Amino acid sequence: MKRTGRSVLTICTRAGAALLCVTAALLVIRFAGKTINGRTPGGGINESMYVEINGTEQWVSIYGENTANPVLLYLHGGPGSSTSAIDYAFTRKWADVYTVVTWDQRNCGKSFHAEQNETVLTKELFMQDGKALTEFLLDYMGREKLTILGHSWGSCYGANLVLAYPEYYDCFIGTGQLVDIAEDEAAFKEEALKWAQGDAEAVKLVEQLTPGAISMEHFAAKNALLKKYGYDMMVDGADYNLISTIFFHPYYSISDWIKYFQRDMGVYLDFLFSDEINAFSLKGRLDYEVPYFNINGDRDYQTNFKLAQAYFDQVRAPYKQMFVMKDTTHGLLESKSELFSDILHEIAAIQKDRFIP
Repeated sequence: MKRTGRSVLTICTRAGAALLCVTAALLVIRFAGKTINGRTPGGGINESMYVEINGTEQWVSIYGENTANPVLLYLHGGPGSSTSAIDYAFTRKWADVYTVVTWDQRNCGKSFHAEQNETVLTKELFMQDGKALTEFLLDYMGREKLTILGHSWGSCYGANLVLAYPEYYDCFIGTGQLVDIAEDEAAFKEEALKWAQGDAEAVKLVEQLTPGAISMEHFAAKNALLKKYGYDMMVDGADYNLISTIFFHPYYSISDWIKYFQRDMGVYLDFLFSDEINAFSLKGRLDYEVPYFNINGDRDYQTNFKLAQAYFDQVRAPYKQMFVMKDTTHGLLESKSELFSDILHEIAAIQKDRFIP
C-alpha cells in the first residue's frame, strides 16, 4: 500500500509538472504572438488608451501603417456589442489606406465599468459621447475631418453623428445598414412569414415576433428563425482564425478577459427596449453633406438589406455608392473580411480621387 501511495504521488507530481510546463509554454507563445501584434509599423501608429469622455473612461485603439492616411473611426454594433475582442484581425486589413480607430462605446467591452450600470442611456448621451470622441481624435491626430464607418447599430449611430455634425466628417460608410429599428423588425416578420409557410414549428416562432414591442422573447424567436433558414450572422463562420486572434490579442490582458465575461448588459437592454433608440431613426432624414456609401449583404435580414437599399435610393448626398456583397449575411466583417477590405480600399481610392485638384 505504501508503494501504491508513492506511485500515485509520483504520478500526480509528474502530471503537475507537465501541466506547469505546458502552461509556461503557452504563456511564452502567447507573449511572443502578442508582442508581434503589438508592434508599431514603420511610419505608422499602434496605440491603445482610455479617453475621458463625459466623465467616463472609454477605450480606443489607433492603428495604421502611415499616419498621413485618412483617419477612420469604426463604430461597432449592438447596441452594446463591442467587437474589440476580435476586431483588430479585420480592421488591420484596412490599415494601409486608413489609420483605423476602434472604440468600445460607453459601458461595454473594455469600456465597461459596473458603476455605470445605473446610467440611463439616451440619444443625447450617445450623441455627446460621439461628438466628444470625434473632437478628441481630430485634435490628437491633427486632422480637420474623420471618415466614419458603422456596422449595424453603429451604422445608424454613425449616420446620426454625420447628419448632426457634418463639419467633422469627410465621408460616411454604413454596413449592415440600420435605418429604423421598428420598421426593420416589422419587415423581418413579413419575410419570416414567407419562410415559415408549411412549417408549423416555424409558424410558432413567427407568432412570438412582436415588432411593435420588442423584447428578449422577440429576439430569441428572430435568432432561431435566422439560424433555421441559414441567415444568421455567423452562418459562414469567419475567414480568419478566431482562436489565434483571441489568444494573440495585443490589447487584452487576462484581467481584461475576466472583466469581459463579468460585464452586465442590462443597461443596454433597457436602452434597446426603450423609446430612446427610436430617436435614432433615419426615416425621412435624407440630406447628407458628405459622401454616403453602403456595403450590405444580400442575405442580411438581421438589418434588412432591402430597407437599406430603399433608403439609399432616396439619400441626397454630394456622392453616393452602394456595394452589395453576394450571398452574404450580417456577419460580413468576419465572414468575408478580405472582400470587405477590398471594397473599403475602393472607397478610399474614390475619396482620394474626388479630393485631388
